Amino acid sequence: MRLSIVIPVLNEALGLPSLLARMAAVTEHGVDIIFVDGGSTDATVALIKAASQRVIAAPKGRAWQMNAGAAQTTGSLLLFLHADTQLPANAVASICRQLRSSTCWGRFDVRIAGTAWMLGVVAHMMNWRSRMTGVATGDQALFMTRAAFNSVGGFPEQSLMEDIEISRKLKHLSRPACIRTPVITSGRRWETYGVWKTIFLMWRLRWAYWRGQSAQQLAQLYL
Repeated sequence: MRLSIVIPVLNEALGLPSLLARMAAVTEHGVDIIFVDGGSTDATVALIKAASQRVIAAPKGRAWQMNAGAAQTTGSLLLFLHADTQLPANAVASICRQLRSSTCWGRFDVRIAGTAWMLGVVAHMMNWRSRMTGVATGDQALFMTRAAFNSVGGFPEQSLMEDIEISRKLKHLSRPACIRTPVITSGRRWETYGVWKTIFLMWRLRWAYWRGQSAQQLAQLYL
């Protein structure tokens, strides 16, 4: 069971050195890693190539980028990782162990890095909601078997909520595995725009999506 990690990137040069260092350690476990650039205008692509990591180009948008990356990998297991999210040390072994069971997909708990005390509450609520609903967000590092990914047709190619939509489809195949050891994701969006403002925006977008508003329309409201 080989794991392939797909990392969509767009103008991530500032945080790439630390990410590339972490990914270099992961490759020692025989993991296949591919970066998918959505049209960066900074040094993102040059830095990835300088680190001898594989990078391809795809249309801008996480769904399009992740699907393109999955198509260029060979692992029987897939992990979709945001560029600003850090995996725990035992991530590869944990994923392989979970996907040997009756489940075909899953996600990690998440911790949000930052100084605002509310970020801990936000992360707790995200993890609780995901556990109750069986729906995961991209910040929680979604992983799945390639067979499950292919069965649901990959990520729906839409501008927003692609993680919610693929979760809904995967739930028909099995309940998600929930790895308690958290990934650590950046709180930069929360702290830049304000924690409460971001909370209200996210719930507004989810509510509108549930009511049937298109992801393309909602993308215009996304920060």
